[in-house]
Amino acid sequence: MLNLAVPTDDGWFDRVRDHLDVILVDHCHLEKRAASNALNMIFRYTGKDSILRELSDVVQEEMEHFVMCLDLLEARDIKFIRLKPSPYAAKLKESIERQEPKAFLDQLLMAALIEARSCERFKILGDELEDIDPELSAFYKDLVVSEARHHMLYTNIARQFYPADEVKERLSELAAIEADAVASCTDAPRLHSF
Repeated sequence: MLNLAVPTDDGWFDRVRDHLDVILVDHCHLEKRAASNALNMIFRYTGKDSILRELSDVVQEEMEHFVMCLDLLEARDIKFIRLKPSPYAAKLKESIERQEPKAFLDQLLMAALIEARSCERFKILGDELEDIDPELSAFYKDLVVSEARHHMLYTNIARQFYPADEVKERLSELAAIEADAVASCTDAPRLHSF
């Protein structure tokens, strides 16, 4: 369902367990970026009226998640600091076509894959934190559904504008690139790497 080429390895949670403060800060930044990405698509593809409301809903929901993250950071006395970005997003961006009409397809599918990875990692955090930090576990379990929905929304929008076979083939290609990006980004604890 999530179209990920490779699942997160079994040791990921053990590697981030001692860095949950950083993971929360990173998560907060990611929600802000997800909202910005959807908003940028609204600006860039204004003529595609059928997607504007759907993307507006994504912007609003991502900003709600951003505020939830801010609240959680504040409650835990964790400062929302700037983090050196993981190379994950840069590696994905390198693979996106620059020329239309393929640029739109790639932006949609890459956003779908990022949402899919978030969904998968949130589920891991929700499950693994159940006995360690029930509040944080519940927070992540609540977000799993919306991340999966965003993944499906982006792939469904792609199918509105491109043939299903083209979407499937490109999604598979980009999923392999996403899997390589996850595997190669091991320098710092982040939600989409380490």
